[in-house]
Amino acid sequence: MLTSEQAQQLSKKESVISIFESKTNQVHTTRSWDFLNIDSLHQYNQLTIDATSDVIVGVIDTGVWPESESFSDEGLGSVPERFKGECVVGDHFTLANCNRKLVGARFYLKGFEAEHGPLESQNKTFFRSVRDTEGHGSHTASTIAGSLVPNVSLSGMARGSARGGAPTARLAIYKACWFDECTDADLLQAFDDATNDAVDVISLSVGQSPPQPNFFNDAISIGSFHAFRKGVLVSASAGNSGLPGTVANVAPWILTVAASSIDREFNSNVRLGTSKTLKGFSLNPLRMDAYYAVIDASTAVAPGASAANASFCKENTLDSALIKGKIVVCTIETVIDDRRSKSIVVREGGGVGMILIDPIAREVGFQFVIPATLIGQNEAKELQAYLTTEKNPVAKIYPTTTVLNTRPAPKMAVFSSMGPNIITPDIIKPDITAPGVNILAAWSPLASEATAERSVNYNIISGTSMSCPHVSAVATIIKSCHPSWSPSAIKSAIMTTATVLDNTGIPILRDPSSSPTTPFDYGSGHINPIAALNPGLIYDFDSNDIIDFLCSTGASIAGIQNLTGETLTCKNPPNPPYNLNYPSIGVANMNGIVSVLRTVTYFGDGPTVYIAFVDNPEGVNAVVTPNKLEFKETGEKMAFRVDFIPYKNSKGSFVFGELTWNNGIHNVRSPIGLNVVSI
Repeated sequence: MLTSEQAQQLSKKESVISIFESKTNQVHTTRSWDFLNIDSLHQYNQLTIDATSDVIVGVIDTGVWPESESFSDEGLGSVPERFKGECVVGDHFTLANCNRKLVGARFYLKGFEAEHGPLESQNKTFFRSVRDTEGHGSHTASTIAGSLVPNVSLSGMARGSARGGAPTARLAIYKACWFDECTDADLLQAFDDATNDAVDVISLSVGQSPPQPNFFNDAISIGSFHAFRKGVLVSASAGNSGLPGTVANVAPWILTVAASSIDREFNSNVRLGTSKTLKGFSLNPLRMDAYYAVIDASTAVAPGASAANASFCKENTLDSALIKGKIVVCTIETVIDDRRSKSIVVREGGGVGMILIDPIAREVGFQFVIPATLIGQNEAKELQAYLTTEKNPVAKIYPTTTVLNTRPAPKMAVFSSMGPNIITPDIIKPDITAPGVNILAAWSPLASEATAERSVNYNIISGTSMSCPHVSAVATIIKSCHPSWSPSAIKSAIMTTATVLDNTGIPILRDPSSSPTTPFDYGSGHINPIAALNPGLIYDFDSNDIIDFLCSTGASIAGIQNLTGETLTCKNPPNPPYNLNYPSIGVANMNGIVSVLRTVTYFGDGPTVYIAFVDNPEGVNAVVTPNKLEFKETGEKMAFRVDFIPYKNSKGSFVFGELTWNNGIHNVRSPIGLNVVSI
């Protein structure tokens, strides 16, 4: 690791673009692809089985478990000749572990060891190779391009055929994360190699804890910019902080993915001694053969502990003499509580089961070391009433049943990070949402800490880490059908065809309380793979447009050069930042009338006419000029202007609407977000 003096000396060398301190980032299926209707792609677009086989996806994550059936190369042709990557051997990983599915494998640990010391000092299981001991990387990679594996489940839950969205695409694995942490230094090296190896898409389920710094000292922003410039789309997770203004990976050249649910629940219900059933949620394969006494943790306080801490089932707070052989009722303290550890505390005290009162994340599947389930507020009231009135309360926790076709779905996940974008607020972030709740995919059998000490080959987990690879897979399919499309064209196709309605036909709501949502929750909406293949119109932009955009935000020349690695000058006067040709429209600081410019490119057969329709944001009238676009042939570009005329101050918050171009076949939709400061 460099000292500050060495860094200063090194920065003076002409060959060095920039030096910044390496920071640490965190790593952020069966039913989900059915929910997205992916199989209809073959039916409606005549996709052959080989359509995606020449597309290569780079996955920067915790590595891969190569023996998983999801990474079988059966039926695949030879590795695309243009791929320049390598199969780097290492600890328990040989050349034989790569195949025509896993075409590349590299790993990076110098950054991690410089910051955290030798891997051995962590006292955890690891391999100095691409082999995955944490499961996260295997899960994301198989979600993107896992081969079809029939009759897969997690201990009987979510049973079905597991497959990636693009099951014939190739995977190049770049292991830059160790023990769920990824340093900037290792990430930058991985980006560099993936881009030079000629991958088509990079999937990154990794990000910094909020707040994200500027783009110019952030490895993900820098690495993804260079990938973008070379024609590689980067899809990245939005983060799991769940609060306004916490969205990560917000650079406009990144496709930023939020998380939402699918139409499936995992119910582990509680039956009380009165025969009353309480609805619970859990990934619980364990069976209780009898009813057991139930005790509220707050009444089983260990000597020296407080009743409050005992109610949260914290370590050393429960009296084992009181909970032995009983089901313990615990309560969540904060949304970031480690729920699994509470079951360990109960087990260590001799408890046989746990009912966790968790109104916030009850529908997110958790795994526990004893029979356990999560209940919401209404069920908690019923349970407390039973415990209060019954002298000898008893209950039984049932193993999980998988329930399909649930409504409404999707719903925004409680943990999914939200906008606004705090770095460049004129760009609405996230960009899109996709399935990220209770997703089944490949796993490392060594990663048993996350699976309640049970070794499994497939696991169900949640996070924007799970939604990101769904979008990466759709981008891969689009790239296979439109090989010449730029990253921003693919991004535009995904964004402008998204839907904002759930399967009941109403606007998407947010868990846990079914609250209304805005583009700061889901960006342009929920991904629609079929529509994204044929979007009608495209909003395209390149790295020169990005540089103009950064100049317009007031960024320093030195900062921008840090990102690009090139000397440059900014236009004077600069274009307004809201004029980047982005598929959504945002104006973060609107004083009076503002005119926003956009250009669309037509992709279709023969002449067509698109007409503009606007759903006005509250307190603003929008006028589109021209409001009719007449195209003669595919590839033709046309510009238009949207004049936003405010008549009401939005009082420091954004107001939302949408612009849709329609030609009778396609709806090309852009969300609008405006902060009206003055009229």
